[in-house]
Amino acid sequence: MLTPTRLLVVSLSFFSLCFSLLADPSLAQSRRTTDARSPSQRATEAQIRDRLNSSAVGLAGGLLEGAPIRLATEIARVLNSSSDMHVLPIVTGGPTENVNDLLYLRGVDLAIINSDALEEYKSQVPEIQQRIAYIANLFPSELHIFVRPEIRTLADLAGKKVNFNTQGTAAAYSGPLILSRLGIQVEKLFIPHPVALEQMRRGDIAAVVFVTSKPVDAFSKAKWDDGFRFLPVEYGPKFEDYYLASSLEHGDYPNLIATDQRVPTISVPTILACFNWPPSSPRYQRVERFVREFFDHVDRLRAPGFDPRWKTFDISARAPGLERSRPAQDWLDRTASRGASR
Repeated sequence: MLTPTRLLVVSLSFFSLCFSLLADPSLAQSRRTTDARSPSQRATEAQIRDRLNSSAVGLAGGLLEGAPIRLATEIARVLNSSSDMHVLPIVTGGPTENVNDLLYLRGVDLAIINSDALEEYKSQVPEIQQRIAYIANLFPSELHIFVRPEIRTLADLAGKKVNFNTQGTAAAYSGPLILSRLGIQVEKLFIPHPVALEQMRRGDIAAVVFVTSKPVDAFSKAKWDDGFRFLPVEYGPKFEDYYLASSLEHGDYPNLIATDQRVPTISVPTILACFNWPPSSPRYQRVERFVREFFDHVDRLRAPGFDPRWKTFDISARAPGLERSRPAQDWLDRTASRGASR
């Protein structure tokens, strides 16, 4: 521990050292020659910096192992190579946390979110539907409620162990919310789905809930004993705010669904959203430019080597819960007008 006297000695020594360094002619010369660039070089670098920053947009993706960050990376790959846009994909805690990033985090102009993630912010940000808009509905994530043979209906799940995958995933957020809307209270587990599926085979877990694009390899490729099934979930007024009607069919899971059978379910749209900047804002102009470049070059994302979801991506598909952003709607209107005039 330093005594007051010792502290004074140390402080004086430090200031003496600083003074000697500043007084050293060789160091002064070094400082004068540190930046040896010419004025024109410095101006050029300033122009590069300004150009990069003026065209940069931050795109919040998601977890490293999830589909959203892959889509964000592929969007960046196409736009950064086909234009002077500079899209920066960002690894985040997932589509639910991305809403928070879009609202509050500097540098985040765009985010991939699940439509029902807005539910968590309704009380915190009552005007959220005015602050965030959607650019496109990227793809649906179908609800899969996969159960053991003794579970015949949704009501049979009450009080049973149900797994929703690990925290941060779509299933971990949307699954409990959907069951809550259905009035079903379960014992919630959040462990990796591969582990849960093995426990389910042994009878330790009654069901697993997946919220992801069909088909899921765990069901389409794995062998399951008779009686394991998907439970139907009917679309209705309880789901009109954030969800869309969907179904699981024989073509998706030939080993689990009969040829003439169809299991109704709902889907959670995964959407590309933006902060709803006013048109006078420079950030609005960046988003507007992004929309133009993204929509103009979307065909490149359907090429081999990109995520197969792009092949079914529909620019004009609606997304429940939000209004479409003005730049996206303007692009669609211009395209429709050009088509009508031909």
